[in-house]
Amino acid sequence: MSTLPSIAAIHVAKATRLPMRALDQVVAEAGKGLVGDRYHGTRHRHVTVQSLQALAEAEERFGREVPAHLTRRNLTLSHGEVPRTPGARLRISVVLLEVVRVAAPCKLLDDTIGRGAQEALRHRGGSVCRVLEGGTIEVGDPVVEVQALATTSSVTSTT
Repeated sequence: MSTLPSIAAIHVAKATRLPMRALDQVVAEAGKGLVGDRYHGTRHRHVTVQSLQALAEAEERFGREVPAHLTRRNLTLSHGEVPRTPGARLRISVVLLEVVRVAAPCKLLDDTIGRGAQEALRHRGGSVCRVLEGGTIEVGDPVVEVQALATTSSVTSTT
């Protein structure tokens, strides 16, 4: 029997080039993003979401560890695939996120993780989401994909 993915890690950074800080919980504000993160208050890029499953695939391709915090994503799921279709929605506790677009890995990853990291993370970088309904997100919270408009897929589990 499969289990729902859960929040495995939460990371924020106060500015673009500052290191990511690991948190046990974070407040997500509707229409604004994660309190304390560099993208808080931006129009659409409120939260980035990735999966440990995708990181494991990137590690296999890259040939060494790809630490979650060095990818500069905010939320890391324990397993499963992160929805990539714009309009797909994720429910994490009381928080509702909506996928805006795929999160393309940036060139800086080659500097912080090592040459080839950007390519290893291509198609594995997760999604950029906006916060539709705010609240607190904690490590361990279950993650459920909910139907949005014509979207009928669900977060898939491999365990």
